[in-house]
Amino acid sequence: MSGSKLYSVTVCRRLIAFLLFISSLTWAQSEAGSGFDLSQLDRSADPCVDFYQFSCGGWRAKNPIPPDRARYNRYEEMNEANLHELRALLEAAAQPGTKPRTERQAGDYYHACMDEGTAERKRTAPIAPYLTRIDALKDKRAMLALTAELDDLGMPMLFNFGSSPDRHNSSMAVAEVDQGGLSLPDRDYYLKTDAKTVEQRQEFVNHVAKTLVLMGEPDSQAKADADVVLKLETKVAQASLDRTARRDPASLDHKMAIADFNALAPNFFFSDFVAASKAPAFDSLNVATPEFFRSVSETINTSSLDDWKIYLRWRVVRAMSPMLSSDFVNEAFRFDSQYLRGTKQLPERWKRCVTSVDRQLGEESGEMFVEKYFGAQGRQKVHEIVNNVMAQLALSIQQSDWMSDATKQKALLKLRKINTSKIGFPDRYRDYSSIEIKADDFVGNYVRASHFESKREKDKIGLPVDKTEWDITPPTVNAYYSPEVSEIVLPAGILQPPMFDLTADEAYSYGAIGRVIGHELTHGFDDEGRKYDADGNLTDWWTADDAKAFEQRASCIEKQYSQYSPVDDGNGKPLYLNGKLTLGENTADNGGLRMAYRAYMKAHEGEEPKIVDGFTPAQRVFLGYAISRCENVSPELSRVLVRTDPHSPGKFRLIGPVVNMQEFQDAFSCKAGQPMVPADRCKVW
Repeated sequence: MSGSKLYSVTVCRRLIAFLLFISSLTWAQSEAGSGFDLSQLDRSADPCVDFYQFSCGGWRAKNPIPPDRARYNRYEEMNEANLHELRALLEAAAQPGTKPRTERQAGDYYHACMDEGTAERKRTAPIAPYLTRIDALKDKRAMLALTAELDDLGMPMLFNFGSSPDRHNSSMAVAEVDQGGLSLPDRDYYLKTDAKTVEQRQEFVNHVAKTLVLMGEPDSQAKADADVVLKLETKVAQASLDRTARRDPASLDHKMAIADFNALAPNFFFSDFVAASKAPAFDSLNVATPEFFRSVSETINTSSLDDWKIYLRWRVVRAMSPMLSSDFVNEAFRFDSQYLRGTKQLPERWKRCVTSVDRQLGEESGEMFVEKYFGAQGRQKVHEIVNNVMAQLALSIQQSDWMSDATKQKALLKLRKINTSKIGFPDRYRDYSSIEIKADDFVGNYVRASHFESKREKDKIGLPVDKTEWDITPPTVNAYYSPEVSEIVLPAGILQPPMFDLTADEAYSYGAIGRVIGHELTHGFDDEGRKYDADGNLTDWWTADDAKAFEQRASCIEKQYSQYSPVDDGNGKPLYLNGKLTLGENTADNGGLRMAYRAYMKAHEGEEPKIVDGFTPAQRVFLGYAISRCENVSPELSRVLVRTDPHSPGKFRLIGPVVNMQEFQDAFSCKAGQPMVPADRCKVW
């Protein structure tokens, strides 16, 4: 048979097979309780050509970006639902009547936030005392002490100060300082010279000037002051460590005595700063970014006190604008959300107020949320999935042909010691009773709640790490892995449909929430997490050969994602993902999906494969994974995320892992040479 005839026959066979596959889907209706919305699909697409379009095309067509968001995905969809549920709880709590203290406190905070009339009348009065203190500064020593007080009240200044687990004794908390002080999303916004970035800097200067005019400055003075802000923040940016370099834990590991820090950065007057912050006594600290403090110390010395006063005033009004009168709110939104991120409309005030309560009193409102919307049965089922996924990661480690037995045993010990009990909500909620919350003082409530949290963090210095604490509120639609504490945390907010549903088909559940679990567990063994041992200490427990073998496999992932371009750079050229910046999340996505798939198959080993919604179990796992990856995003926000976000865009978080799995190719009968079947695959775990 000639080559052309063979090609024609092959094409016909593939076309017939595909049409039969599609026809099998068209009659399929979602079974009761399957947990999957078939309208999410685009059945005109071939899953072997573009699985993203096939699995998300229907949802994306039906769900354009809402005007008050710059991105809309299944997480945002869940967050929207949670916001409405929290709103109902908070509005009820804000009504007059006898209520438990926690409900009354959250309700009063919400009520004060919703009082737009008071905000309009007060305008800048709530921040006037802080501005007066800045104006009265006589020297830079007093200036640094004041920055400690302002930072403590929720107005971030020049750098970050708090506590963190000791990187070499993770059971104890130590003092830590780190870089900060920038208003734009990343240091590169101050340093790059392409046309779009230059335009963004000019728009930033215009924004600062407009805000200062609202503060009462004449136009010419506001413009001159805005130039000063850009000048100082550019020097801070030049001193800042690149976010890709920050992914290496060793780059942030610099413990030293206070005397040594004072010698490194004398113009921070750190003893006065610590005294003003009212932190407990300590004689050593971790200086995450020494070069930042050395360089900015010189800038403090060489720049005038008047220039620094301008910077401090700007930082105060920038932090507080969303809580002031509508002219400040609208200008902050115009630049930060509309111009930089492409959001078309300011979110309704109730949404902003629910979000503020969650940020400031999150475990109080979270307790109300959990009591109504999350039950013990959900916890039990998630525990089961966690155990099954962990077993598959253990098997993957055991079966790795590139690791020595010695390293495998240490990896397995680390996996066994990961705490997986934090599911849904804390066993003990945070006590906010010491915070004075008034029903008519929104800014005051914010300041007092910020002080409470700042003090709570600093009071940890020198004490054993409290491993019962949560770093995320119960209604949050997210999850995390902590390398120092060696734990995964899955709040109630993400344990909601469509990510998790007790009545849903298990294959979908494993693809959706099982993948989340696998993702967080795999973080313990990505390029960053692998550098921490079983106790959360920064320790090199790998043999040299095993570390080299890991890096070779990780570099494959890095190169794969560096070829993906979600958007142009604003100058007409493709903007590619930073494979180094996103390496940890991409590694976790790949490992998480693979472990979830294998966990489902093992849990149902020996069962007759059941067709649900017209899909096999294997296909349903991959479609369950797709649930969390469908999204629409503005080009403006997409450009911000490529520069700043360690996560890849949804499309590539879906395509990247599935093309690396032979199981996907088998599940959808994809053929070699089709777009979803690459010639080479990447695999770490």
